[in-house]
Amino acid sequence: MEAEGTKGTEGRIVGVAVDFSACSRKALKWTIDNLIRNGDNLVLVTVQPEGHYEEGEMQLWEATGSPMIPLAEVADPHTMNKYGIKPDAETLDIVSTASRQKGIIVVMKIFWGDPREKLCEAVDRTPLSCLVIGNRGLGTLKRAIMGSVSNYVVNNADCPVTVVKVSDN
Repeated sequence: MEAEGTKGTEGRIVGVAVDFSACSRKALKWTIDNLIRNGDNLVLVTVQPEGHYEEGEMQLWEATGSPMIPLAEVADPHTMNKYGIKPDAETLDIVSTASRQKGIIVVMKIFWGDPREKLCEAVDRTPLSCLVIGNRGLGTLKRAIMGSVSNYVVNNADCPVTVVKVSDN
């Protein structure tokens, strides 16, 4: 995947924040149905909590984020175990189908730390043409205490950010 010069209409680099929850799957589906075009690159950006890792790939990439991980390796449990990631079958099916049907390249980039800061870092490091993020629909009190990741990213990322809200149903 070539990052330089891909912010035009062909070969855009579209990021989706994924944590393998129903909320992130909804954002992923929305992105594929409404935003992704043939020839685009889809980057699944996931942020894991910081920790003290003694083995595996996490220790190597904690400061800068992982290298771009191709879809074939994202689907490999052994490879993902090295990064401490367990993608769910539904997310893997969604991206595999989109890759085949839309002719897109799908990769994953893993960061460790505060999701708000690391998602903004992903925009700059990749660089992303745009980012789609799900909104868990926290109530006013929880949002005030915990802070809204999506709100922070919308206000601080250096690219367009789309927030896909979870319905109240």
